[in-house]
Amino acid sequence: MVRVMATGTFDLLHTGHIYFLREARKLGDELVVVVACDNTVRKLKHEPVTPENLRVDIIKELRMVDHAVIGKEDDMYEIVVELNPDIIALGYDQIHDTTTLKKELHKRDLDHIKIVRLSKMENVSDLEGTRRIIAKIISAYEFQKKMEGLEKK
Repeated sequence: MVRVMATGTFDLLHTGHIYFLREARKLGDELVVVVACDNTVRKLKHEPVTPENLRVDIIKELRMVDHAVIGKEDDMYEIVVELNPDIIALGYDQIHDTTTLKKELHKRDLDHIKIVRLSKMENVSDLEGTRRIIAKIISAYEFQKKMEGLEKK
C-alpha cells in the first residue's frame, strides 16, 4: 500500500485543486490530504475566506481523497511524522523547496519518503487559482458599485 500525502490551503476549491489532488492520487493507493490551519494560511497567504474545519470537510468529500486532516501550526513536519507517507506530492506552484524538504525529512529519519513535484494543469482558466477568483470577485463587486452609482445620477 503506497500512501501519498498532499498539502494545501484549499481556501476556495477550484479546478487547479481538483487537478492537483487527482494527479496526486495517481501516485499511490491512498491519498491523505493535509489542509493548512487558519493561522498558517494567515502567515503564508491571506486571511482565509473559508474556516479550516469547513475546508477539511469539503476535501473529505472528494472521491479521490481517502483521508483529510488539518495541519499543525508550529511544526509542519509533525504531521508528516504522524502520517508517515511514502510520497509527498507537491503542486507545481507550491512554495516548498524540495531540497529543504529532503533535509528536514532526513533529520527525522524519514529518508524513505519520495517527493514528487506535479506538473501544471493544461488549459488553465481564469478561475484556476484562489487569488484569481478573489480578484475576479473584487472586480465584479467594484463594477457593480460603479453601475449602482451611475444609476443614482
